Amino acid sequence: MTENTQGFNTRAVHAGQGFEPRTGAVVPPLHFSSTYAQDGIGNLRAGYEYGRGGNPTRDALQEQLAAVENGTHAYSFSSGLAAEDSVIRALAEPGDHIVLGNDAYGGTYRLISRVLGGWGIGNTPVDMGDHAALKDAVEANQTKLVWVESPSNPMMRISDIRAIAKITHEAGALLVVDNTFASPALQQPLDLGADVVIHSTTKYIGGHSDVVGGAVVLNDPVLAEAIGFIQFAVGAVSGPMDAFLTTRGLKTLGVRMRTHSENAMAVARWLQGRPEVEAVHYPGLESHPQHELAKSQMSDFGGMVSVQFSGGEDAARTVAESTRVFTLAESLGAIESLMNYPSEMTHASVKGTELAVPVNLLRLSVGIEDIADLIGDLEQAFAKL
Repeated sequence: MTENTQGFNTRAVHAGQGFEPRTGAVVPPLHFSSTYAQDGIGNLRAGYEYGRGGNPTRDALQEQLAAVENGTHAYSFSSGLAAEDSVIRALAEPGDHIVLGNDAYGGTYRLISRVLGGWGIGNTPVDMGDHAALKDAVEANQTKLVWVESPSNPMMRISDIRAIAKITHEAGALLVVDNTFASPALQQPLDLGADVVIHSTTKYIGGHSDVVGGAVVLNDPVLAEAIGFIQFAVGAVSGPMDAFLTTRGLKTLGVRMRTHSENAMAVARWLQGRPEVEAVHYPGLESHPQHELAKSQMSDFGGMVSVQFSGGEDAARTVAESTRVFTLAESLGAIESLMNYPSEMTHASVKGTELAVPVNLLRLSVGIEDIADLIGDLEQAFAKL
C-alpha cells in the first residue's frame, strides 16, 4: 500500500512521521537547532543549512500537510495570515486584482485591502454564490487570484468550488481556497479544482488552542517554488515547537472532526427549535440553502455553527456573556467549545463595509465535550434572555 492509496487517518498519523533510525524512537525528534554543520563549504547534510530555510521538524509537518490535502508541496507558516501574505506576494504583483467573497474573514480582508492595497493590489468582494457576478468581476479587472472560503466565516455559506474553479481558470486566474473551517478531514479543495489551499493551522489542524500557525498546500511545482522563495526570503516560518505541536494535533484530526460534527449538528438542531432564534447557519441542516452542495463536496459538516437572535444585539451579547462551558474567546476549531461575537471580535475590522457581520449573530465553535453539557450550558444562558 502506497501513501497515495492510504486512508485519511493513516496518512495523518504516518506521513512524514517515520521512526528515528538511530534509536527507533516512534515519535520523530524535535529539532531546535538554528544552524547546521556543513561537510565542507557548500556541502550540506541532507540539504540543511539554516533554520529559516529548513528544519527537519517543520519538513515532517509539511510532508504530513501535503499528504492529507492530496497535494505535492506544502509550507508551514508562523500564522494563517503570514501564509496568506506570502501567497499573494508570490503570485500577484502591483496592478493585479483579487476577487474575494463578500463574507470573507475580517483579517483576510484587512490584509488585502489595507496592507496589500497600499502595494497596488486591488480587490472586489462578490457573492460567491452568484456565478454571473463572479464572472463579471473576474473579467472586469486584471484578476490574478480568486479567493474563496467554504464554509465561510462566520455566515457558513458554501461555495461551489468546482464551478468557481472553472470560471477562474477560463479567465486565466488562480483559485485560492481557505479550507480552515472544513479542514482536510472533511474537504480537499485541490481535488475540486483549486490551485492553492490555505489553512490557519491554529484552528482544527492544531486543534488544542496551544499553537499559532498557517499552511499552504498545492500541486504546481512552479507556484510552489515561488511561494517557497517568498517564505524563505521573508522568513515567516513556523518554529520547531510550533511545527511539533501542529503535527501532534494533525494526527488526531479525523477522529476529532467526527465528534465536532456530531456535536455541532446536535447544537444546530437544538437552536432551530428555540423561539429566541431568528436563524441558524449550519450546512448540515436541511434548511441550509447550500445543504446539497455541501453534501457533494464535504464528507461531513464540521463543528462551526452561527446563530442570529430575534432579540437583536442585546440578546446575542447576553448569551455570549452568560455561558459556562462555552468560553467567550477569539479563534475556533479546538477541543473546547468557544463562543464569539464577530461584530466586535473577529470581524471588527470590516464594520461599515459590505463584509460587515450582523450584530445579532454569534459564532459557535462546538468542541468535543459531552453534548448534554453543551446543550445544558446553552439552556441556562438562554434563560437570561
